[in-house]
Amino acid sequence: MSPIVGIDLGTTNSLIGVMEAGFPILLADSAGERLTPSVVHFPVQGGPIVGRTAARMRVLEPESTIYSVKRFIGRRAGEESGDVGYKLSGQPGAPVRIRVRDGELAPEEISALVLAKLRADAERALECEVTRAVITVPAYFNDAQRNATKLAGELAGFTVERIVNEPTAAALAYGLDKLRDKSRVAVFDLGGGTFDISILELNQGLFQVLSTNGNTRLGGDDIDTAIANFLSGKIAVATLCETSGTHHLAAEFSEASPAIAARLREAAVDAKHQLSTAEFTTIELPFLAGDRSFSHRFTREELEKLARPVVERTRAHCLRALSDAKLRPDELDEIILVGGVTRMPLVRRYVAEIFGRVPNISQNPDEAVALGATIQAGILSGAVQNVILLDITPLSLGIETFGGLMNVIIPRNSTIPIKAGEMFTNALAGQRAMKISVLQGEREMAKDNWRLGEFELEFEPAPKSQARVGVQFEIDANGILHVLARDTKTGIEKKVEMSSAVDVSDEAVEKMLEDSLEHAFEDVNERIFTEAKLKSSEMLPAVRNALNLVGAQLDESERALIVERVTEVEQAVADGAAQPLKRANAALDEATQRLATLLIERAMQTKG
Repeated sequence: MSPIVGIDLGTTNSLIGVMEAGFPILLADSAGERLTPSVVHFPVQGGPIVGRTAARMRVLEPESTIYSVKRFIGRRAGEESGDVGYKLSGQPGAPVRIRVRDGELAPEEISALVLAKLRADAERALECEVTRAVITVPAYFNDAQRNATKLAGELAGFTVERIVNEPTAAALAYGLDKLRDKSRVAVFDLGGGTFDISILELNQGLFQVLSTNGNTRLGGDDIDTAIANFLSGKIAVATLCETSGTHHLAAEFSEASPAIAARLREAAVDAKHQLSTAEFTTIELPFLAGDRSFSHRFTREELEKLARPVVERTRAHCLRALSDAKLRPDELDEIILVGGVTRMPLVRRYVAEIFGRVPNISQNPDEAVALGATIQAGILSGAVQNVILLDITPLSLGIETFGGLMNVIIPRNSTIPIKAGEMFTNALAGQRAMKISVLQGEREMAKDNWRLGEFELEFEPAPKSQARVGVQFEIDANGILHVLARDTKTGIEKKVEMSSAVDVSDEAVEKMLEDSLEHAFEDVNERIFTEAKLKSSEMLPAVRNALNLVGAQLDESERALIVERVTEVEQAVADGAAQPLKRANAALDEATQRLATLLIERAMQTKG
């Protein structure tokens, strides 16, 4: 049987590993390197080049060398800033495409080339065919991004056994499954292109994610960009004194040469790495513009000034995760660091400041996720036992009901995999179909949430509230949503996989959560008013009909009171006030008790 490998498909680097004799082993390529740069170069002739050799081509041929593609996987055109050396394409709202020479490729097709390279390295090292894999993704990846990652694995020839959240995998790598029960751990994962923070709890070998938060557009790439921009500013004012006079590099740089931009970015990355251990480094860029060169003594102080705004953006996510887990920082047993950016002293100090304790740095932050993925592969293959991973869904999922309300089926922070459902009825007599509009978000009204997709289920016409349609949501272990709708009378059903979830920025996710708190009072009032208005729309015609049928049997004072209560309901509806309408409905309901009794007696006499 083919072994199950664990893969960290990273923004900057990727790794692959396998369990051997009960231990996770990361596999090296033919050059003895475990880290494979997630870079693909497309030469003029011949097939694509992947890995370290491709990374060296970023300076020479930046427009045909694709890197940080993970930032675009599962995304749509116009959502992602194109601060890369290659060109993006695609119509607004359509999936992002990447221009390569004379053609275009999807991000998952390029990721598949990285995965295929890892697969080839594994087969060389293990001397057997490798076709099964566990692949990690950022915890905040949405459904479309998870599906795209799975597709990339399949294009590379893998059967993707599981998609695992990166912070959850990292917890295994740190050996946190050996902690005492009820231990709570924060996983701070700041990589090249993404940031995740997850709070986990261990209980009798069960890893459960209590909360997760993050930003799939925040990472070391942003720091690299800040450094490159800083250097370009230095170049713009730099002068080089030569015998023929003073020359400005700004003229050449103003042309935004892709080659110069690529060299600056490469220099930025190298300087960032060096300043994790050194206090200063000298950036040398010989022959940057013709025969003119550029040199700058770059200090850790300058780096930290540039990086701090990026690192500070992680605080809000950390506080949100703690709040969602209902924990204080001092209730955590461990803080672990994942991702190459966490090597920076600034990041480690900042994490200690947020959580009030020194983080655990016992593992290589570049390899922790891959090790965890490998251990998860061992769990699936049976090589590792007594550990279970449970992830969560970060936002509520539900459907739109009559009146434009959001009916939650799977609440936010529910443990996955999960299956939940609810029965719904037809809102109108003679209705022939029900539209299932799938929503994601935290607001009370459907219009304020994200619409993931919709479909219709047809059924036989029936009186109002007589048709029965069961709607079931299932989130599988990969975090992918499947929606089933079934007519209970005929058994007719439709099952839809939400393979293209709405793609929005993580800033928008945070804004939705903030709005749900900020507008909680108004949202609840709007929901109460809508529900009360729906009740009024049912009561008023029924009361008028009952008055026509049996109203003559009431005293004049009883009829007058009912008419008065009807007027109050109509006025409350016109005013749009939730609580007055709710009270008016209750008053009308009480005033029509005898009327309802007379109507029932009439119906029984007619039936008899």
